[in-house]
Amino acid sequence: MDRAHDVTDTDPDDPGGGRRARRGRLGMVVYGVVATLVIGAGVAASVARGGVTADIRSNATLIAPAAAGGGWDTFMREAQESMRENGLGSNIQVVNVPGAAGTIGLTRLSTMTGRPDAAMVGGTGLVAGVEQTGSQVRMDDVTPIARVVEEYDVVVVPANSPYQNLQQLIDAWREDPAEIAFTGGGSFDELVMAQLASAAGIEPAETTYIPKSGGGEVTQALVTGTADAATSGYLDVDDQIEAGRLRPLALAAKEPIDGLDVPTLPELGYDVTLANWRGVFAPPGISDEQAEVIREVFQEVTTTSEWQDAVARNEWNEVWLDGAEFRRFLDEQEELVKSLYKELGR
Repeated sequence: MDRAHDVTDTDPDDPGGGRRARRGRLGMVVYGVVATLVIGAGVAASVARGGVTADIRSNATLIAPAAAGGGWDTFMREAQESMRENGLGSNIQVVNVPGAAGTIGLTRLSTMTGRPDAAMVGGTGLVAGVEQTGSQVRMDDVTPIARVVEEYDVVVVPANSPYQNLQQLIDAWREDPAEIAFTGGGSFDELVMAQLASAAGIEPAETTYIPKSGGGEVTQALVTGTADAATSGYLDVDDQIEAGRLRPLALAAKEPIDGLDVPTLPELGYDVTLANWRGVFAPPGISDEQAEVIREVFQEVTTTSEWQDAVARNEWNEVWLDGAEFRRFLDEQEELVKSLYKELGR
């Protein structure tokens, strides 16, 4: 079985975004689709314009390096709403720049040198996308601002699976790594699977992984027997867990999550904590003072009631990190992702 797969124009951070679209944000998604169509032809001119206003408070261009409706788009539209409702900015537009696992958006941001009025969301999926596509533009070609939120993958099996707990699944997987077929919604889910395999003493390159484009396809693969298990964003499959179609075995989280009666992988003896984080990045060539203004705006966003509602609605975990610590975290993430792809034989 050929386990390699092409990079698509879906959001690797949240492929399909279907679950979020069903979570009361339909209006925002419709707006996003319309905005993408209207703005699309003028995006290049918009993000490359020479006349720039003072800073992000007076003229904000918020870039989502993916199509409307996915996790990155949701993040920026939630930020946009919080900024508008609380007077944290004016003339705030969200621009979608999809393609190549987020690296087209990253490349676009890297050309906006000296622009203090622009910010882009990125995260684990973008770090993976840079490695996966061999992008010439890297994370250190733009200005890191802050890590803001993260969410976690869950290991799930069909409700009728013979594997009642994680250890039973691991035992069968160890016995014949290629026989147990995993699925997931994108590159991030595959990396979680690879980290779990490595922690369990299984060669990631020997495993079978069937990529899908979101929670719906992941569920279908599991219930039809195409796949035996999945690593998937919890929010993408939680409705199927609640409906009793899927059984959660473990969360890829450092600590137990309030309200979720699912053990973490570290609790079960497997050091798997790769989180799907989202952070903010700015163009290169801005001053420290300009970067601080962008940081302050997003920090203010996180204190608003609108943002707190979004955190609860999207089941995000707030993990603010900035400055030198964020830069070190990025370096560690790049090394981790690179090592996981190497283990996968990529």
